[in-house]
Amino acid sequence: MTKLITKPTIIKAAGNKPKLIQEFVGRVNSNDTEISIAKMKSPHGWQEPAQTPAFNEYTFVIKGQVIVECNGQTFQVKENEVFVAHKGDKVRYSTPHGAEYLAICLPAFSAETVNRE
Repeated sequence: MTKLITKPTIIKAAGNKPKLIQEFVGRVNSNDTEISIAKMKSPHGWQEPAQTPAFNEYTFVIKGQVIVECNGQTFQVKENEVFVAHKGDKVRYSTPHGAEYLAICLPAFSAETVNRE
């Protein structure tokens, strides 16, 4: 069905500090289960527990830098770069200096399938 999404739903974030998650497309805001698109605004020093999600996640950095620990390697994802974590990868995200980024998940993100440690 064709639709215009004019505002997101704010989603509670995991991690050691408050992080703003604005879900535009996904299970909560648009009833989509195939894909989720959320804009993140993450503070200086934010980090979350490791996870092994049952979905692919594409992280597009708009501003700042996102550190991604994935399968024993560490990646510094900078502005205008994308990190792809595949279903079943052990991954952990952090923003030592703060960041704004998009998280796109296929299928859509859910608390039941993120599998946080």
